[in-house]
Amino acid sequence: MRIVPQLMFEGRVDEALALWRRAFPGMTVTQGTPVEVQIAGQSLRLLDSAIPDGFGLTPSFSLTVTVAEEGELRAIADVLGEGGEVLMPLGAYDFAPCFVWLVDAVGVSWQLIVKP
Repeated sequence: MRIVPQLMFEGRVDEALALWRRAFPGMTVTQGTPVEVQIAGQSLRLLDSAIPDGFGLTPSFSLTVTVAEEGELRAIADVLGEGGEVLMPLGAYDFAPCFVWLVDAVGVSWQLIVKP
């Protein structure tokens, strides 16, 4: 048994792939329909819907990335934040020495955290 989150886009999978390749240089991509990516050992399926569906991605579902150092977090956040929106600014919080929650330019919500 295997569970793989699937994110549905409306014509923006290539844009997501280009952005994420910059943020996560070790990301692997398996072409197909849907496209499957692997980031830090986590598989995701990316589906480009040809039919407008009236619903989209929401920050209530976010991808959480835990890193060891603040510099790595800042580098990822800089790329993912381009054209996106910050939901919780980068900073120290009670639960982590460094954290940021943002939505990237293609609408995917990311929570980046330095391992406490």
